[in-house]
Amino acid sequence: MFTFVRYLPNIMTNKDVITEDQRKMARYAKAMGHPIRMYVLELLSNQSCCYSGDLTEVLPIVKSTLSGHLKELKSAGLIQGEIEGPKIKYCINKENWTEAQVLFKKYLKM
Repeated sequence: MFTFVRYLPNIMTNKDVITEDQRKMARYAKAMGHPIRMYVLELLSNQSCCYSGDLTEVLPIVKSTLSGHLKELKSAGLIQGEIEGPKIKYCINKENWTEAQVLFKKYLKM
């Protein structure tokens, strides 16, 4: 497998080459880089309020796997979670979700 970063060490540290928008977009893209995560984002973005059920009831994966996917989405700032008793309430982080949409639209118009 080709390791892209190994061949671009100077670009990765040179702030004049990589913009903040490119860094943000890459972080969002990484978090969105799995079909389960895309499903979770679609599910949450189509809800008028937060989802407070057990997502393993609608996804054919075990809780530990789902937890890793949710952690990645939260780390990128695309979702937020709040503990409510035995469940966690998940919502789209509207500010970052909007930012991601703007960045991708801007990039795709190039």
